Amino acid sequence: MSKKGFFIASTGQHVGKTTTSLGLVSGLKKRFSKVGFMKPVGQEHVEVAENIHVDKDILLFKDYFQLKDTFSDMSPVLFPRGFTRDYLDGKIDEKDLEKKIINSYETIQKENDIVIVEGTGHVGVGTIVNLDNAKVAALLGLDMILIASGGLGSSFDALALNIAMCEKQKIHVSGIILNRVLADKREMVLHYMTKALTKWNIPIIGAMPFGPFLSNPSIKDFESLFGAALLSGEEHHLRHFRHIRLVATSAKTYAKLILPSQLIITPSTREDIIIATLKKHKSLSEDLSAGMILTGDAPPSHSIVEKLKKAHIPMLYTPLHSYSVMKLITSYTVKLRTEDREKIQEAISIVEKHTDFDQLTSLLSQNS
Repeated sequence: MSKKGFFIASTGQHVGKTTTSLGLVSGLKKRFSKVGFMKPVGQEHVEVAENIHVDKDILLFKDYFQLKDTFSDMSPVLFPRGFTRDYLDGKIDEKDLEKKIINSYETIQKENDIVIVEGTGHVGVGTIVNLDNAKVAALLGLDMILIASGGLGSSFDALALNIAMCEKQKIHVSGIILNRVLADKREMVLHYMTKALTKWNIPIIGAMPFGPFLSNPSIKDFESLFGAALLSGEEHHLRHFRHIRLVATSAKTYAKLILPSQLIITPSTREDIIIATLKKHKSLSEDLSAGMILTGDAPPSHSIVEKLKKAHIPMLYTPLHSYSVMKLITSYTVKLRTEDREKIQEAISIVEKHTDFDQLTSLLSQNS
């Protein structure tokens, strides 16, 4: 198989593989007439039609870039619940899965000038069913680009483990992309990581700065996190917030500290806090851009819900207590949503600006 693309893997979960892949596809579309995308093995999937399921990232890429390849080729193999047990029980034919992946890639490759193939998690994900990322990259004859966190010591350790697995499968790692590099450490990280990578002769082809907005959840993310639908302000379900505040103080003290673009977490029984927010919202010439998560054993009263509806303030209720809610929020990892165009465009902008696409495309000819 000719090398008309790259296999994108990461050193771990939540490192930024999908975000980076978005930017790579966008940047390559400015340099090639047709750019394809696929995710050979998916875990988290969505239903796009009756009895048709695809990896959730495929829906994002196909919708945003208006890609013409079929869902079945872009997402040929899924690992639904119980898949691993079925494989180990001999109910699934490994060779059939391999053939499906290869056929799908060949179909997409024929229709495009270059193809970005996104893996699932770190290089070893899928080993238990003999379809880890290194194995799939080997099946497709693709070189790998590894995404790593933008640190130094721990990032290099993670790279070493993943590169070792690539070497076992005789996969060539063409380049490294560092993600979420802190501005005050950027020069140091790039200098020493470049030095460290000379042992494998692997270049750094991108270094993405930390983008706070990309880690900033919308109220829709909180709907998913708490399994609760908005009770008011449904038209603002993609609203993001600059501040998240747990309010347990007096209404008088709180009223002096209300900020625009603030998500307020407070018990549903604290109607004084809710009323203070509504008064502040009404007093401003512009939208307060607030949001609320109301907590506790009792849901908010009908009258409070109606007031929030009239003010168009997005609010959801969860029976959890406020501190439990705050704990869940602080440990929550934001994922890109198809409908969140603002965040998608920000991700693409960051990756395009901080990736050496000339070097990336030159690697194709060097390693063919």
